[in-house]
Amino acid sequence: MDYNKLYKEKLISAEDAAKLVKDGDYVDYSWGIISPHDFDEAFAKEITKLNDIVVRGGVELEKFKLFDADPKNEHFVYNSWHSLGAIRKLAGEGRAFYAPIKYSELPKYYRTSIKKPNVFVTQATPMDEHGNFNFGISASHLYAAIENSDIVIIEVNKNVPRGLGGFENFVNIKDVDYIIEGSNPEMIALGKANPSDLDKEVAKYVVEELVDGACLQIGIGGLPTAIGKEIANSDLKDLGVHTEMYVDSFVELTKAGKINGSKKNIDKGRQVYAFAAGSKELYDFIDNNEQLCAAPVDYCNGIEQISALDNFMSINSALEVDLNGIVSAESSGTKHISGSGGALDFMIGAYNSKGGKSFVTLHSSRVDKKGVRHSNIVPRLIEGTQPTGCRANTHYVATEFGMVNLKGQSLWERTEKLISIAHPDFRDDLIKEAESMRIWRKSNK
Repeated sequence: MDYNKLYKEKLISAEDAAKLVKDGDYVDYSWGIISPHDFDEAFAKEITKLNDIVVRGGVELEKFKLFDADPKNEHFVYNSWHSLGAIRKLAGEGRAFYAPIKYSELPKYYRTSIKKPNVFVTQATPMDEHGNFNFGISASHLYAAIENSDIVIIEVNKNVPRGLGGFENFVNIKDVDYIIEGSNPEMIALGKANPSDLDKEVAKYVVEELVDGACLQIGIGGLPTAIGKEIANSDLKDLGVHTEMYVDSFVELTKAGKINGSKKNIDKGRQVYAFAAGSKELYDFIDNNEQLCAAPVDYCNGIEQISALDNFMSINSALEVDLNGIVSAESSGTKHISGSGGALDFMIGAYNSKGGKSFVTLHSSRVDKKGVRHSNIVPRLIEGTQPTGCRANTHYVATEFGMVNLKGQSLWERTEKLISIAHPDFRDDLIKEAESMRIWRKSNK
């Protein structure tokens, strides 16, 4: 097969690609930093000529041009698999809608459950000598989406890192319908989180529970970053990685000599991830790095795979935890904050792992814009707040005031433990609420 000849035959401008969309079509954008750029700009110029369009995407790191072109969303509706800051405000305005998912199931949704895309668009690396376009920086569910789309469009960008080592992390030109030679925008870089003193206090409690040879899953944000730095400064060694999102903490730990994957039961020596986002240093580290393994999310977040890894340590942040031990990381009342991602899968998988532990980390309290302090350990989640982990799945919970293990604990026992790590200003009120809920024993007060 003459790949170069086929490549030239499939070339199309972004403007002509956008005109392929018809009324009523489902147009799917890829995940995270390789969401389409040039196609989105061209599609924005066409959107007001169309009707009843559904656009789907996830982990959006910028607001798409579509929203500016159709400010009242009269011509399209946007569904997000995992909406972050760029889409959060739009969701609050009713201009974008979160699609609740169990992230590990997303490839199966495309194969069995949802309306297949009429058009699927992603950025990818330039074609290699074998006719392959690599999208391993965000393998996620892309292969499943490509398999089940009517029209597949690749927007080539020479700045996309080549994520190696895994599977379902590339597409061959024979399975591509059109190719856009894009304007090669730089990958969107996230600023490195600057951990606070509170983050560092929480981190110390978590790192004390880790062991040599542990396999790590770490989320993003100040708390996970602080934990990464604490690990880098510890005596821990021979760590492994099997994670949903590959973040800067892993780069730091690898360069500090903490990560080599030598003790992993599966994928020995490889750092497995579904997608990545972070600094330019992270993207450079991933590019052509055989030490990493880009894989679909049903593998990365699969409970069976997580459970098979000994000493699996899952570390994630939460917004609130109630006295039952229910964890919320998605919303505050009806205000959407984030998707659930793989939090529940990692909570269950880590606990099933031989020697494994699941950690939920949060600050004990927060201060609002008016300067009023609120407890993040609450009697009950307020109406509309979405639970991310049910009470039976919660293992360790850590704040700056300590860490507690809720597994196997009755309601009064877990109530006592959680109040012990709440902010001191709120402990008496939490006890009163617990008494009214009949989950407090006076002898413990």
